Amino acid sequence: MEFVVIQLDEASLIVVVAAVIGLLVLALLVLWIVRSRQRKPARTPEADLSIDVASLSSEGPPSEGPVLEFLGMPVRLVALVLAPAGRYSRLPPEAQRFGVLDDLTPGLSSIVSSHQPLFRPWPNQLSTQGFIHAFFHHVHLPGDQGKGTPWCSAAGRFDAGDQQLLAGILCAAERPNSLGQVAISNVGQWWEVVRVKS
Repeated sequence: MEFVVIQLDEASLIVVVAAVIGLLVLALLVLWIVRSRQRKPARTPEADLSIDVASLSSEGPPSEGPVLEFLGMPVRLVALVLAPAGRYSRLPPEAQRFGVLDDLTPGLSSIVSSHQPLFRPWPNQLSTQGFIHAFFHHVHLPGDQGKGTPWCSAAGRFDAGDQQLLAGILCAAERPNSLGQVAISNVGQWWEVVRVKS
């Protein structure tokens, strides 16, 4: 068996070496791109947090059962949003979830049982102000932030035992009013805004 020996001058040798290095770099680059795409976790689709107020019934408060008042006006609880406050907190288990509402305002769990509102759990919220802004954005009231319509809403933080939770409520009164949106700035304000009467 004979081996063919190819002799290259110095310039040709440099071209061949550069071509081999270029091919190796290109192969490594392709391998890096393929591997980096495989390592990226699939993006989870963002949860739809919107509540279409126009699609909900604007019927006022029921004539029987406990009465929910929003700044002194009887209303029906139409929708309720709950979210854990903080990166690592969680909502209470489903069996205990509506029991914590009595920490927001006494008797609210009986209102939920009576009015049967739309319930939406939201993902963790990092700040109270961020939650309030997001709630009013995703639960957009008609008119001038609900003024001049039967709709009203409130959002803010409340304490359930040693846990901090965030709540947003959407209510409908019997007639148009000027209640609008109320941002709850401290936990004690819930009792001023929302009350339950037997």
